Amino acid sequence: MSTPRFLDLPPGVAPRKIETPQGTFAVLEALPVSGVVERWPALLVPGLTGSKEDFIAVLMTLAQSGRRVVAIDLRGQYETPGPNDPDAYTCSALGADVDLLAQVIGGGDAMHLVGHSFGGLVAREAAIDGRTKFASFTLMSSGPAAIEGRRAINGRKIMEEVPTLGLEHVWHHKFEPEALAGDVSDEILAFLRRRLLTNSPTGLACMAKQVLTMHDRTDELRQIEVPTLVLYGEHDDGWPPEVQSEMAARLGADCVVVPGAAHSPAVEAPETTAAALVRFWNAAEKALLGHAV
Repeated sequence: MSTPRFLDLPPGVAPRKIETPQGTFAVLEALPVSGVVERWPALLVPGLTGSKEDFIAVLMTLAQSGRRVVAIDLRGQYETPGPNDPDAYTCSALGADVDLLAQVIGGGDAMHLVGHSFGGLVAREAAIDGRTKFASFTLMSSGPAAIEGRRAINGRKIMEEVPTLGLEHVWHHKFEPEALAGDVSDEILAFLRRRLLTNSPTGLACMAKQVLTMHDRTDELRQIEVPTLVLYGEHDDGWPPEVQSEMAARLGADCVVVPGAAHSPAVEAPETTAAALVRFWNAAEKALLGHAV
C-alpha cells in the first residue's frame, strides 16, 4: 500500500469544496505560486482506497507549469459524502460526477483528465460518454479491464468483508498490518485509518466490485480520439506492465514507464511523474491549438 510522501500541503495548494448539481465534492486545489494561470486546467481522480491526498507530492510541480490543478475525492470517498445506494458507485455514475466537476472547474474550457488505478476506469467513462470534451486523458497505473493479481485478491476481500464485517475489521486485519510493515510514521498511520473509516462502506464495497468486473472499453476510448497517455511504474502490481503497454499500443497512445515505481507513481516517483504529465499536457495543447488555427 502506497501513502502520500507528506501530508503538509505545499505552497499554492489548499483544500476546497466544489458544489455541483450532484452535491459537494472535497478537493485539493493547486495554483501557481505567482497566481498567474496561463495554461489549461487539470482534474485528477484517485483510486479505490485512495483520496485526493495521493496527489499531494505532484500538485505544486503541476501547478507551477501555469495551471489550476484539482485533485478530488470521489463520491463516498474520504471527505466527499455519498449515499447508501449501490447504483451511485458504478463507474458510469462516478464518471458522470467527473463530467460535472470538469464542467464546473473548467467553465466549458478544455481540461486535462488524469485517472489513477480505479480512478482511471472512472475517468475513462467520462472521456467516452462525450458529455465533456477533454484536452487530454491520462491512464495512470490503470488497465483495460478488471484488475489482476494480488490487488484483485485484496479487492475481493474488500467487496466481501466490508458489508459483513465492517471498515474497522478491514482496517485492523488488512490495512493496518500493511502500513506497519511499510514502517510509516504515526502521523501517516493515523491519516490512513481516518481515511479508510470515513469512506462510505457501501461505496467502497461497490467500487471494489466494479474494479473486479470492469469490461474492456479500449476500442471505444480509441474512437474518441482524445490525446491519451498511459503511465505506470515499472514494478506495477495492479495491472501488469505488459498489459498496460499493450493497451497503449491499441490506443495509439503515448506510453511512459516510471523507473523504480510500482502502483502509485505520483507517490513513489513524484518528480518523474509530474514532468511526464507536464510534457504530455504541453504537447497536447500545442497540437490542439495548432489544429484550431
